Amino acid sequence: MNTAYYLINTVFDLYLMVVLLRIWLQLVRADFYNPFSQFVVKATNPPLKPLRRVIPGFFGIDMAAVLLALVVATVKFFLLKLINVFVADWSILLLVGVITVLKKAGVMLFWILIIRALLSWVSQGRSQIEYVMYQLTEPLLAPLRRIIPPMGGLDLSILIAFIGLQALNWLMGDLFGALWWQL
Repeated sequence: MNTAYYLINTVFDLYLMVVLLRIWLQLVRADFYNPFSQFVVKATNPPLKPLRRVIPGFFGIDMAAVLLALVVATVKFFLLKLINVFVADWSILLLVGVITVLKKAGVMLFWILIIRALLSWVSQGRSQIEYVMYQLTEPLLAPLRRIIPPMGGLDLSILIAFIGLQALNWLMGDLFGALWWQL
């Protein structure tokens, strides 16, 4: 059972992150010709093409990709429920899927901020990955930089974003209880 749990959890979480990246790349209008963006597009196109014929976008949000993210998260818990690893009622699987998408979006934002911070320390030039990370995080960090400008060459906007993400994580834990911490 542990092997099945590990495989289901890992494969579905990784693909969910790729789908969420696709949504995020479209929201920030990132460079889709970047190799990193091309990987995301090619990994998500097979299920998204048929969905887009039926589900239109809404205010610049790719609703087909949002639905795909919800389906991936819900199917993950459906499979975990089938092998008796996930103990919850069948009726809340969709709710668990929605909560999972929210949590994984926050986790992904955290890791992209970490990657951007690390790249800023070690990068000797503008790499293609660094440029995409910049495009993904700048809409969040630019308003924070207006409130707290860089001091002595030190940009604290990422630190403020981490504090905000952690506070949001604890708030969601208060709202959803033990379910939030199990996901």
